[in-house]
Amino acid sequence: MTGNGTGDTEALREEIRRTRVELGETMEALAAKADVKKRLKSSADQARERMRDQAVQTVARVRAQAGMHHEQTGTGARSGPAPFVALAAGAVVAAVVLLIIRGRRG
Repeated sequence: MTGNGTGDTEALREEIRRTRVELGETMEALAAKADVKKRLKSSADQARERMRDQAVQTVARVRAQAGMHHEQTGTGARSGPAPFVALAAGAVVAAVVLLIIRGRRG
């Protein structure tokens, strides 16, 4: 009987050891879930990384499209809104001059 009792004691000790390991792992998992500050920081870091990646992709896409636009038009630096802005500014200046001249005559 003593041999049988010793085996039961060892089996019981081994089961207690496994239960302690499992309990420790469960406690670590619960502590990680309960650490709201750490979880929020992790979420913010992930969001920041996603935004950075999207910004890099957007810049690359815009540069690629700008490069294609310059290749298609063949105008180089003169293409884009600059000629339109100059034309519009000239029209505004002409309109202001006309209004000043009319005001002096009237």
